[in-house]
Amino acid sequence: MKKIIFLFLLLDFLVGWAESNSQKSNLRFPFDLPKGNGAWIRRPSIGQIWPQPQLQQSTNNFMVLRPNDFKFQITGNTCDILEEAVHRYYDLIFFPSKGSGTSKRFLKLAKKYRSTWEQNEHFRGYLDTVALHVMQPCETLPSLDMDEHYEIKIDATDKPREGIILSQSVWGILRGLESFSQLVYASQNGIAFQINSTMVMDFPRFPHRGLLLDSSRHFLPLEIIKDNLDLMAQNKMNVFHWHITDDPSFPYESRKFPSLSQLGSFSQYSHVYSPSDVQNIIQYARMRGIRVIPEFDTPGHTQSWGPGFPGLLTRCYKKDGTEDDFFGPINPVPARNFKFLKEFFAETFEVFPDAYVHLGGDEVDFSCWASNPEINSFMKSQGWGQDFARLEQFYMQRLINVTQDVTKGGMRYLVWQEVIDNNVVLPTDTVIHVWKDGNKFHDELARVTKFGYRTVLSSPWYLNYINYGVDWDRYYVAEPLAFNGTESQKRLVIGGEACMWGEYIDAVSVTSATWPRASAVAERLWSNANINDPRLAAPRLEEHRCRLLRRGFSVNPINGVSYCDVEW
Repeated sequence: MKKIIFLFLLLDFLVGWAESNSQKSNLRFPFDLPKGNGAWIRRPSIGQIWPQPQLQQSTNNFMVLRPNDFKFQITGNTCDILEEAVHRYYDLIFFPSKGSGTSKRFLKLAKKYRSTWEQNEHFRGYLDTVALHVMQPCETLPSLDMDEHYEIKIDATDKPREGIILSQSVWGILRGLESFSQLVYASQNGIAFQINSTMVMDFPRFPHRGLLLDSSRHFLPLEIIKDNLDLMAQNKMNVFHWHITDDPSFPYESRKFPSLSQLGSFSQYSHVYSPSDVQNIIQYARMRGIRVIPEFDTPGHTQSWGPGFPGLLTRCYKKDGTEDDFFGPINPVPARNFKFLKEFFAETFEVFPDAYVHLGGDEVDFSCWASNPEINSFMKSQGWGQDFARLEQFYMQRLINVTQDVTKGGMRYLVWQEVIDNNVVLPTDTVIHVWKDGNKFHDELARVTKFGYRTVLSSPWYLNYINYGVDWDRYYVAEPLAFNGTESQKRLVIGGEACMWGEYIDAVSVTSATWPRASAVAERLWSNANINDPRLAAPRLEEHRCRLLRRGFSVNPINGVSYCDVEW
């Protein structure tokens, strides 16, 4: 069905431009650029979309938007998501947090200076209305299968001096609104809002385009998470992978097991996410077309779980057979532990509406299991010897069984690659998260997809490894499908995630360290595979960085020496 819809939109796109004249198709400023800036200063592009669309045609003709007259007009289906987006994008275009000077200048000086654009040979008139047309009823929640195709027409030959954003779904309209907002730019004298005559037909290359944030190693306040959700939406990313717990802290406040956060968080009074906080984040993400996938990593990375549920973790033993002061991974032997896990994950399945939960499964330290007499006795009774990968397989299989039972088969899983590396048999719809080996991920992708599992890639996109100098280009050129495999294997790669782990990142630095470096990953996962030259992308990314600054986000310089019209 989606292919048929795409072909229809493509035909519509081509028909709209069949009568276009010989105007140049490149998007450029309709006035001469200001003089006086040497070649040593990198100049950003103007009015370009990030991530780059699949299909775009623009001319030198332009229209002007007037803040007091402009409006989005909903002509098709509507819902709370769309109605809120209309207000949000109006403010982003005309009254961004740090860049509202153009609106003020326009309202004050437009009458005096309007001849500067009205007498320009490329001026086509005023764009006072952009229609938003959703063909299908709105879906309530974003999902892996959501349709994000959209089409934009601004002063097209079949709709002269008009504007429309068209999509089958509300999610496509959200992506189209973001692109439209990026097409708008300030005139040379900084007074008028201009947009070139443009047609866009766009859709994502991969359906899973995510960002992992780690709120266990350093607590991230709600406003910081929301900032990053806004930035994700403004880069067309659609999955917030919330690594909410780990060894250092357990900030998730469980209704059924409140002692987990009371005893496992940095502070039960200030460094926890209450049930209302979690719902706040889920709702904020939903309005931006972003899924929230929580990760509760087990059986390892669970030290913070131990105080709140005594007996859950494995007691480690010294070489002389006496008890050590340390605990290891979750103990897979006692039945009470799986009763606890069943009830805990039943709660999370009710709290988080997405069908998927990340079960972790990485970096399980077998040494503590190997030192524990109870576990050794269990291993012997099973005939497993010292093969503790079998014990991990037992744990994961039993965890999946109890969670499938309590959710009536509704829960779906992501797991880190070690789970499949250790030969755990998983449900066929499990997604394997490949994270090891940096840019040498190709063999693992080939191996996992050969088993028939869908896969998400993060190996080349660990943003917490920060270098001095330009580093976004290495994220930009990492190609997820550059591995030896059949076409059917490559279709199993459903996307990727940029990861910002929190050992040395906190609320002060997480946004500036993540963005716009994560924007490089966003374009790799959205745009066509042949859009892969960092030299061509650099001016657009420079513009995008300035755009994000103007919208009020503290984002780092990306290409070395540069400047923006609005600084932080």
